[in-house]
Amino acid sequence: MFQSYVEIERLDCRGLRCPLPIIKSAEKIKSEGSGYSFLLLSDDPATEPDLVAWSRMTGNHAVKEERDVFRITKA
Repeated sequence: MFQSYVEIERLDCRGLRCPLPIIKSAEKIKSEGSGYSFLLLSDDPATEPDLVAWSRMTGNHAVKEERDVFRITKA
């Protein structure tokens, strides 16, 4: 059976430290419409708690997909 996979954009912030992964994510999502989604790659341990706070403040969604990979979706 054939399955179609949509390639999702990635924002690679590995090696960057707080607050750069959040700033770059906010810049990327700013001009996009509701429902837009991308993967944030970040190995900074502060990214996960920062995303929780950012999501609460902005209404956008951030979900940890796997280690160092977060799916960001614009509300």
